[in-house]
Amino acid sequence: MNIDILIDRFLGLLFILIGVLVIVLISKIISIIFKVSFTKILIFAFGGIFVFFVALFAFIIFNFFNNKSEEKKLVYIGSVPEFKLTNQDNKAISDKDYLGKVYVVEFFFSTCPTICPKMNQSMLQLQEEFYGNPKFGLASITIDPEHDTSEVLKEHADLLGVKHYNWHFLTGDKEYIYSLANKGFNLYAGENNKAAGGFEHSGLFALVDKDGKIRCRKDAQGNPILYYDGLETSGVEAIKEDIKKLLAE
Repeated sequence: MNIDILIDRFLGLLFILIGVLVIVLISKIISIIFKVSFTKILIFAFGGIFVFFVALFAFIIFNFFNNKSEEKKLVYIGSVPEFKLTNQDNKAISDKDYLGKVYVVEFFFSTCPTICPKMNQSMLQLQEEFYGNPKFGLASITIDPEHDTSEVLKEHADLLGVKHYNWHFLTGDKEYIYSLANKGFNLYAGENNKAAGGFEHSGLFALVDKDGKIRCRKDAQGNPILYYDGLETSGVEAIKEDIKKLLAE
């Protein structure tokens, strides 16, 4: 056994022994001064110490589990930006229509040859997981609104197999949508002639609670992840877990 460990244990036992001797000595002095039974004082003293350590232990345990509970709570990132767009049924949809619902936001475009198909498949998994729940929704916002009209988005949604009544494919003014993505949600979207499909954007999902607040979990280091990876299985599983938490709030 390491000599340092032996020394630490010896010192620990020594301090305990000294503490006991001090308590006995003080109890003896009190019994002499106040002419009270030494045994009773000793029992009272050790009883008090026992109660103190039980209370201390209970406090430590309470704080441990309370901190664990706090760690599991989802972080508030900020309020969802106000928006008003048109869905695949040519109906006006705003952020107000999602109040009272937990929902996921993605930015995509229907002709995307790279990450969008994977993102849409991840959204389909969320639809499947929470299908029939009126308190859950999805928002797929196109970054190519000149091509992705309501009619085009309707065809795209039908092709994907969209069946959740709260899954809206949204289109509108291009500059308005880019501002919504980049400044509102802080999810990058823009035109790039060198990029496949002519556009580039984030593959991340934003999670919004029933009160219109963007929420997220913390990583292993205790830092907010901000958004969820819509391209990786781990990201999809994480957002499923957190949607359930928000639905239960």
